[in-house]
Amino acid sequence: MVEVMQNVRVMLYENEVIMFLLGAGIFVFIILNRAHVRRIKAWKILFASYCFLLTSWLLTILEGFLLESWFNFLEHLGYAFSAAVFAVWIWKSFHKSRLEDKL
Repeated sequence: MVEVMQNVRVMLYENEVIMFLLGAGIFVFIILNRAHVRRIKAWKILFASYCFLLTSWLLTILEGFLLESWFNFLEHLGYAFSAAVFAVWIWKSFHKSRLEDKL
């Protein structure tokens, strides 16, 4: 059993842990200040984008411990979802509807 444990490779980078901890701190800040965050137009979409990003940072750490290929795939899928949802938030926040143009 000791021999098996010696062959286990753990890839843990400090910058990934620091990035996740900073992101988790910002997540707590957002939760504690949700009354102010709700003033942002389409805030739920922006918050969803951030949650995808935070999850991707967590998956980056997890891939160093187990199922490296699978967690790496999920990490990059999370980055893609985060970017797509963020693009939707930008469009909803800054796109004028035809009704607003008439006013």
